[in-house]
Amino acid sequence: MKTLYMDIETSPNLAYVWSLWRENIPLERLVETGQVLSVSWKWRGEKKVTFVSDHSPGHRGMLDETHAALSAADLVVHYNGKAFDIPHLNREFVLNSMKPPAPYAQLDLLTQVRKQFRFPSNKLAHVSEALGLEGKVKHAGFNLWVRCMANEASAWAEMEQYNKRDVVLLEELHDRLSGWLPGAPNARLHSEGSDEKCPQCGKDDLRREGHAYTQLGKYQRWQCRACGAWSRSSTRVSGTQVRSAS
Repeated sequence: MKTLYMDIETSPNLAYVWSLWRENIPLERLVETGQVLSVSWKWRGEKKVTFVSDHSPGHRGMLDETHAALSAADLVVHYNGKAFDIPHLNREFVLNSMKPPAPYAQLDLLTQVRKQFRFPSNKLAHVSEALGLEGKVKHAGFNLWVRCMANEASAWAEMEQYNKRDVVLLEELHDRLSGWLPGAPNARLHSEGSDEKCPQCGKDDLRREGHAYTQLGKYQRWQCRACGAWSRSSTRVSGTQVRSAS
């Protein structure tokens, strides 16, 4: 399975406002819409981290390279990407008259964290540090985005470091949560001898752990020694098929 870790950074919307508190902004006061400023990604198991931005190779070049990366992926892993990163990128693609990228599965680690655990905060910085990971790169805050929009070279260097670290952190968090991701895309589908592979991490270090039962029969149950994920065989234990009433 070709797994792509991806993260984007965007510019803010620009509008005229009357107040700094609980202001509803009508469309006629919207001056400029935000857009994708930069994108970073890496392939699972590889050291290289790619960074593209408005600064280099330029906005359309950034979109072209991002589109190609998405089209080459079987699975895209992100953090809040289903609600943020992917819709932002899709908007940019359609605004630039680009066709949809090739279909890919998505694994949103924020969705999984919310579903499985109760951390005081679900922000990537807090969750990653709570799990013993190094966390995100610290930066100066909103001023970094302002400086990038002003095309300050040193700001773009800081943004590259920040954006790249988030992508590396995604892979680290994915590994740390492995075994706790029910419903994640099935790694077995991309390897031979599927019942002998873990559906989450794809490794073949499985041990028999009892049986799973459904309305239709009994199945061998497995636990992965590598990540701890539970799974069951796709075929019934011989002689356990339930016959339907005639």
